[in-house]
Amino acid sequence: MKAYIKAISYYLPEKVLTNEMLVKEFPEWTVEKVAAKVGVLQRHIAADNETAADMGVAASEKLFMEHDIDKNDIDFVLFCTQSPDYYLPTSACLIQEKLGLRTNIGALDFNLGCSGFVYGLSVAKGLIAGKIAKNVLLITSETYSKHIHPRDKGNRTIFGDASSATLISTDGYAEIGVFSLGTDGRGAENLIVKKGGIRQPEALNDLVFDEGGNPKSSDHLFMNGGEIFNFTSDAVPILVNDVLDKNNLSDNDIKLYIFHQANKYMMNYLRKLIDIDSDKFYIHIENVGNTVSSTIPIAIYEAKKEEKLHGNILIAGFGVGYSWAGVVLKLK
Repeated sequence: MKAYIKAISYYLPEKVLTNEMLVKEFPEWTVEKVAAKVGVLQRHIAADNETAADMGVAASEKLFMEHDIDKNDIDFVLFCTQSPDYYLPTSACLIQEKLGLRTNIGALDFNLGCSGFVYGLSVAKGLIAGKIAKNVLLITSETYSKHIHPRDKGNRTIFGDASSATLISTDGYAEIGVFSLGTDGRGAENLIVKKGGIRQPEALNDLVFDEGGNPKSSDHLFMNGGEIFNFTSDAVPILVNDVLDKNNLSDNDIKLYIFHQANKYMMNYLRKLIDIDSDKFYIHIENVGNTVSSTIPIAIYEAKKEEKLHGNILIAGFGVGYSWAGVVLKLK
């Protein structure tokens, strides 16, 4: 049985952090430097008492209203986050109750970052192909801002908080093709939050600052930008070729590429490395930042609104884990 994306909506928190606001905190930077370096002008930040589950509920409610979807048709909830409300219960159970969904449905969380949306599509497609579900609600929601140290100007310029809600069903506007998936746990230390899990439940209070004034702490998000860049440069070209091969397509068959919106510099580097025409490469990051697992669905939503979705669309997510995933969406 085929599986399709039927509808997408997304939610952005009310609070906005602009480059002008960041420069007041980090006067050694300029607005122009931030924009040129990462391609982000502003990003949205979750409120202190706003969680990933809260935002997932908000995105889902927008989905139901925006696309006139009957919530009683939902028979499985997939929730992707790396900032859950609790160790247990699973946030997907909380979301089921808050949305008022039926109780005779499936619901589960999965912990992935920038590849999470594509992985979620693969699980949803499997549920539909196995006749376990007909209408899967895939929610991605992340509050990385709560993991980032206040003096971490690099990560604060890049990341924004957001959530998305996608309905995957037995019909829709984009058929989900064949996947290419990848994992390499050797890169785990290069993008990590150590505090909070069973291995390191308590704060280590090991904060140090490098020669550039950037903080490094086991109690906050740590990203080795150089190693992440090297991983991405190696993995993504192979991923794109594998997706094309598995779907029996070539670059000429692809009308649009939508990659994880990491930052503008990295995306343009990958585009040139893979030799993708600029008019076939979609970027939507200026006003939202890197929203982790929500970057691709947000970009799909905006590209559809701009009437740029035609023919075959190749989407690819990659990052923390290391983890990467790609698939072709075939537009009707």
